Amino acid sequence: MSKVDFGQLLTAMITPFDLEGQVDYKAASKLALHLVEHGTNTLVICGTTGESPTLSWDEEYKLFQVIKETVTGKAKIIAGTGSNSTSEAIAATVKAAELGLDGTLQVTPYYNKPPQWGLYDHFEAIANSAPNLPMILYNIPSRTGCKLEPTTIAELANISNIIGIKEATGDLDQCSHIRSICPQDFDIYSGDDSLTLPLMAVGAKGVISVASHLVGDRIQQMIQAFTLGDVKAATAIHIQLFPLFKALFYTTNPIPIKTALKILGLDTGVLRSPLAHSLTYSGNLQFSNYALELETKLKSVMSNLKLL
Repeated sequence: MSKVDFGQLLTAMITPFDLEGQVDYKAASKLALHLVEHGTNTLVICGTTGESPTLSWDEEYKLFQVIKETVTGKAKIIAGTGSNSTSEAIAATVKAAELGLDGTLQVTPYYNKPPQWGLYDHFEAIANSAPNLPMILYNIPSRTGCKLEPTTIAELANISNIIGIKEATGDLDQCSHIRSICPQDFDIYSGDDSLTLPLMAVGAKGVISVASHLVGDRIQQMIQAFTLGDVKAATAIHIQLFPLFKALFYTTNPIPIKTALKILGLDTGVLRSPLAHSLTYSGNLQFSNYALELETKLKSVMSNLKLL
């Protein structure tokens, strides 16, 4: 299979909902165009940031189609079709291939905590079900309770359509180990905005970003500066954006990014339960105070970056 270049700035796109909690496909299309116009090379649809745990497969398939119609010729689309059920992940991945999407993101199975050989079999089966569809592995043990080890990743990298990994372990040594034992054309993407530049220093290609909803152009500038050897300029942008990177994970993603977009006047509607929007929460005083702290922090950081 010929190598597909997804670029260096991929955005893990949120899923807009209306006030009744239904997917707002029109708002999703509008947001996708906005992201592409502000530095995003590839959109990752229906990942955790897109609240995939509360989306039905039918909603996800419709989102894939709507976004594909919106950005074809402008950006690539990666579909989040992972599951902790191998058969379910295969069915969703085959559907993504049939819809003509550009790639798939596969999270490590959550809750059932398979061993490394089980993880290998899981991802191999999914890759073989759609051999012409590029696959990016997604390693995020803080959410799944399951970590892909570098040696397992290296074995999976030998499968022709497994072309990269989103590394959200927060571990620079993990990235260094992967880079040292995987082929050089196996792409590593940071899964944390705050670690994009550090991980690029040890061999990552770029980032699958949340902050790019707000500062995509600046993140792209940082990446390009580093790629061109201007480490000083890249570091300056990283330091400038660092408070925003941390504020966007003050509580569970995507609560902060949806709150920030609402502050900007880009209303993306509600979050689906069990997530809760800080700007609409009313209840226990302790929780209300926590929500106020988040909004205050975001407004301060955004103001300092002249986003407000």
